[in-house]
Amino acid sequence: MKFFKNILVTITLLVTLISKGQTAVVHLTCEKAENPLAVVQNQPRLSWQLTSEKRNVSQNAYQILVASSAEKLQKNEADSWDSGKVISNKNLQISYNGHPLKTENKYFWKVRIWDQENKVSKWSRTASFRIAPSASDLNPIWIGAITKADSHLPEGRNYHTATFKKERKEAIINASDSLSRRSIILRKPFELKKEIKEAFVYISGLGHYELTINGKKISNSEFAPLWTDYDKTVNYNTYELSANELQNGENVIGVLLGNGMYNMVAERYAKFFVSFGPPTLFFKMKVVYKDGSEQIIKSDESWKYSKSPITFNSIFGGEDYNANLEQEGWNKKGFKDAHWKKVVLQEAPKGNLKAQTAPPVTIQKKFDVKEFKQPKTDTYVFNMGQNLSGFPTIKVKGKKGQTVRIWVGEGLNDEGTVGQGRSGKPYYYDYTLKGQGVEEWQPKFSYYGFQYIQIENINYKETKNENFPTVVYLESNFIYNSAGEAGTFESSNEIFNKTHELINNSIKSNFQSVFTDCPQREKLGWLEEVHLNGPGLMFNYNLESYIPAIMQNISDSQRENGLIPTIVPEYVIFGGDFTDSPEWGVTGVILPWMYYEYYGDSSLIEKYYPVMKSYVDYLTTTSKNHIVSHGLGDWYDYGTHAAGYSKNSPIALSATSHYFYGASLVAKAAKLLNKIDDIEKYEKLTSDIKKAFNDAFFNEATKQYGTSSQFSNAVPVFMDIVAPQYKAAVLQNLVADIKAKGDRLTTGDVGNRYLFQALARNGENETMYKMNNHYDAPGYGFQIKFGLTTLTEQWDPRKGNSWNHFMMGQIEEWFYRSLAGIVPDDANPGFKHFFIQPEMVGDMTFVKATYQSIYGKIASAWEKKDGKLILKVEIPANTSATIKLPTDKNPEVKVNGKSTENLKLGSGKYTIECKI
Repeated sequence: MKFFKNILVTITLLVTLISKGQTAVVHLTCEKAENPLAVVQNQPRLSWQLTSEKRNVSQNAYQILVASSAEKLQKNEADSWDSGKVISNKNLQISYNGHPLKTENKYFWKVRIWDQENKVSKWSRTASFRIAPSASDLNPIWIGAITKADSHLPEGRNYHTATFKKERKEAIINASDSLSRRSIILRKPFELKKEIKEAFVYISGLGHYELTINGKKISNSEFAPLWTDYDKTVNYNTYELSANELQNGENVIGVLLGNGMYNMVAERYAKFFVSFGPPTLFFKMKVVYKDGSEQIIKSDESWKYSKSPITFNSIFGGEDYNANLEQEGWNKKGFKDAHWKKVVLQEAPKGNLKAQTAPPVTIQKKFDVKEFKQPKTDTYVFNMGQNLSGFPTIKVKGKKGQTVRIWVGEGLNDEGTVGQGRSGKPYYYDYTLKGQGVEEWQPKFSYYGFQYIQIENINYKETKNENFPTVVYLESNFIYNSAGEAGTFESSNEIFNKTHELINNSIKSNFQSVFTDCPQREKLGWLEEVHLNGPGLMFNYNLESYIPAIMQNISDSQRENGLIPTIVPEYVIFGGDFTDSPEWGVTGVILPWMYYEYYGDSSLIEKYYPVMKSYVDYLTTTSKNHIVSHGLGDWYDYGTHAAGYSKNSPIALSATSHYFYGASLVAKAAKLLNKIDDIEKYEKLTSDIKKAFNDAFFNEATKQYGTSSQFSNAVPVFMDIVAPQYKAAVLQNLVADIKAKGDRLTTGDVGNRYLFQALARNGENETMYKMNNHYDAPGYGFQIKFGLTTLTEQWDPRKGNSWNHFMMGQIEEWFYRSLAGIVPDDANPGFKHFFIQPEMVGDMTFVKATYQSIYGKIASAWEKKDGKLILKVEIPANTSATIKLPTDKNPEVKVNGKSTENLKLGSGKYTIECKI
């Protein structure tokens, strides 16, 4: 409630300021987050946005105050840093430059600015940040039920189900019955005897944990901490505790542990088998009293544990819960734990313990039963109306010992029962009743991709058969990362609207600890999706604090020889092209540049330059005369052939083009970072690859590349590999092939983006429109006609496995960048300056889109009306935009009713009109 009151006060203040025509300083962030609790930088970067009802608002100076307490800051006593008045238009990523910041301490800050008229704003609201502890501050002790040595878990990892040896599988299954894989609960009572100033917690429970203080769950995160390569990096979470979460006298810490990706279980369905060790806990709480003294409560031998009611838990196989094993009040004071066992000190995970700075996964939406059927007697199948990633919540009543088995899946078998044949089986949940009224339960440590829920041998709502339990309520929980949404898109074309919805439901379903390929069968971080869908992802979601975690995982997974594997974290080694494919590995080079383009932050290029360089150097070692010939190519390209390896286009053409792309970006990074020796080296390498590519794949007589496929011609056009004098001819050959195939595409997972953008950026948006505005396969419309709620792995869902893949979702970039016309400016990264240049195609009559940039809201909305184009735009304060109208002629243009030829505009809201 306090949070909502603060939000209300902030909004009221903001409205008051804006209504008076003043410029307000809002949305204060430190290292990309609002009020972060674990800042790892010793000179953190501070940012803010400006809002005003006036136009052409810009900043020409700022002043930042940082104090060690909110009280001092309120009195303008900046005992940590007073920047003074700094003449600058910069309002993002201002590095702290005050007294040294102390680890674990909390700091408070505010800012004011002077605008273009040298008018000073009011001070912003107070924001805060806490500095993360050092390694010596943490001094982690790991505890659990059994040591790694005693658990007899197989040493090593990376066991794929297809190649897993029988004896190794049996060893893992045998270990599964012991404490090595059993969910446990841990408790620690402690006393508080003085008045508290503040209290905060550091915790990492592996694979996943749920933390309670005095029986109340701390935070709303699910599946915490986020997945990593636990041999390299282990995330911990930081929480501040409010006064009502602690009490004078006895308090109790309770922690529930599950396996997660840290300790994969072999029974039921499993994609692979891996163990970094048995479930384990690191915990530290610091309580600071008002008299200045401190109290530390940490994980040590004084804790106790017991087996939890969760008798089985596997990310891939499901979860079982026996309510008869519950111990009421186990995580509250007064509980008698004499029968509990003392924990053992465990071997620490190999990885470095680091603060998790990416947002957590949470329950974002809930869906009730849409309809249900009974394909068999006493078997109910519930349609929840939305395919999603998550788990069900069930309310049930019945007799003690009765068990409800819950099957979930994306589709149905012919007889109407839930089918898991395509998505990984068997996967289910078992709940055993304690027989005490209505019992409510939902899984803690397992999720799946599903739309349908099947429950056998039950009554539904009414008890008709006393031998069966009665399900009285059922819902599905949609989980995905809480990073937040950044964009909206709507148009007059219903295919495009529904396509946008399908793609984003699939993105959300796979927006977990990592961007997964599907939320059921694999749950793995296949990298190509991230860069090929990158612009669409960033237009739709706030990835400013999420992408750095992807790059950390990429860095952790990079081999000593520079290879970046196709999946990160690399929990399983598939081998061959499924481990080493340039179209996937080059994500480590492309992603830092996309991040810079959209967020104006070059820190990932600076930090991961060695990773980028090493990967390109690795590809050089695999090349012969600058041609790279391995990989998956244009995976899942379309045709009469079975989907898989590229069939329409040469593998070497695809691999070498991405080698070129990576080398060109490393050369560009070397120039940005002033790496003198590397600039010459990688510019020459880029030039050499370009020549080799054209010599090997370009037919000067036909003006075609490779096999003359759409992918073969689109890639050199998009990447600027084709010589300028041949570009128009290659493009026309590309368009001719599309038309010859009935305005249909033949590209796949890799080629779609290059095809779409080669057309969109070279005046062929009408071709793009025709290629996607239909209900046939290949095309998004076919999926809509098929009645799906998420995007599928193949254009024809009946041929593919997963029905919840976003890898074909590259059209999102076209929706925002071309139809709405929100185009970044390479010369001004982060949308400091940008272009609004919408494309009006086909019979479309309107498009509306918004994008929450790091400077604020950008909006572009156009409609055709009475022979006129009406374009409404919104430009954030402290930025500018150039409007490019989609017309060959120069009609009279009016901006807010006044004729003008100047279409470079400062901040504000504008209505632009011209005759079509």
